[in-house]
Amino acid sequence: LQLVEFGGALVERGGSLTLSCTASGFDGLGFDAWTIGWFRQAPGREREAISCISHNGGDTYYGDSAKGRFTISKDDAKNTVYLQMENLEIANAAIYYCEAGILTSTLQFMYPTTRYFPRWGQGTQVTVSS
Repeated sequence: LQLVEFGGALVERGGSLTLSCTASGFDGLGFDAWTIGWFRQAPGREREAISCISHNGGDTYYGDSAKGRFTISKDDAKNTVYLQMENLEIANAAIYYCEAGILTSTLQFMYPTTRYFPRWGQGTQVTVSS
C-alpha cells in the first residue's frame, strides 16, 4: 500500500485548508479494507492522531484539537481520504501524515496510535502564520 498526501501549505491563522491522501497498491486488499488516519508531528513532539475514518466510512474519530473544526471524509471511487481543516490555529502547524492500517478492535479506533497504522506517506507540511 502506498499513500501520497497533498494539500499542505502556508495559511494565515483562522484560515482553511483541505488535505488529501490518495492510496494505491493495497497489498492485495481493497481500499475499503483499510482504516485511514491523519496524524501530525510538530518539531520535538511525538506523532499524534488527529482524525481517522473507518474502512467503510461509517465511523470517524477526532482528537481534541480537531473536534468541531476538522472534517474527515473518503471517496472510495478515487481511493482518497480528505481532511478539511477550518479556523486553523498556530498550534496546528506540523507535518501531516496519512496512515493506514487494518484495525482489529474498536479500542484501536477509539485510541489510535501509529502502532496500529503501519503504512504512511511522506507527509505534507502545514504552516500557520499569525
